[in-house]
Amino acid sequence: MSPETAFQIASTLVLPQWLLMAFAPRWLVTRWLMNSYLIPVFIAVIYLVYLFGDGIIDFGAFGSLAGIKRLFATGSNGVILAAWVHYLAFDLVAGSVIVRDAQEKNIPHWLIILPLMFCFMLGPVGLLLYWIIRLIRTRRLSI
Repeated sequence: MSPETAFQIASTLVLPQWLLMAFAPRWLVTRWLMNSYLIPVFIAVIYLVYLFGDGIIDFGAFGSLAGIKRLFATGSNGVILAAWVHYLAFDLVAGSVIVRDAQEKNIPHWLIILPLMFCFMLGPVGLLLYWIIRLIRTRRLSI
């Protein structure tokens, strides 16, 4: 499978769960997807295949910003794809955590729609927004 095809599959695969978390957060299928981690695990397989599919990765490059820049600038399509699916998988897990935590804390779902949108597009920004909402609603820093 070409990296472009894998990119399309991975990018498309996450959309249904994001939509379900936004519009049907308590539906049985949504809860099953969030609790099973099925989609992030499937994406993790794509990650492994493409990260190591083109040869040995220079793991030393992760030790500096210059190394990461060099890795992305000179890396293969597989390495860039692996980085992208890494974001997709972890943003989806973070979104699942937000929905589950909000339900446990009885935070109204409409309050987490914006953090979910940001989490989908800008990962940590959505998590930060949710954390602020959670802090205001629960007045607690801890679980």
